[in-house]
Amino acid sequence: MATTGENGSTRNWTFLTNHGHVLLAIARNPTARLRDVADEVGVTERAAQSIVADLEAGGYLSRTRVGRRNEYTLNPAGRFRHPAEADRQVGALLALFADDAAESADRA
Repeated sequence: MATTGENGSTRNWTFLTNHGHVLLAIARNPTARLRDVADEVGVTERAAQSIVADLEAGGYLSRTRVGRRNEYTLNPAGRFRHPAEADRQVGALLALFADDAAESADRA
C-alpha cells in the first residue's frame, strides 16, 4: 500500500495502527497464539507481546490461561484513546469488522 507523494517519495501507511490490527486479530480468534497474531499483523512476536501488554494494561482485553495457551476476552466498552474519538467505544470498530471476523471463523 505505497503512496507516491509530489516529490516522488514512496511512503507506506495504513488507517489503523498495529494496536488496532492486533485487537482485530484477537477478535477474529481469541485463542490465537501470539506468533500467529504477529504473522497476521506483520510485526515481530515480541512486538505483538508488547502490544497485547499495552491493550491489557489499558483495559481493552484480558487474558486467561487455558492449559498451555491464553484465551483473550475483549472489552468492547473501552474508549478510543485519541481525544478526537474519545467519545467512541472500540466496540464500534470491532462491529465494523465483524463480517470479516465471521468470515475468518467460517473458513476455520
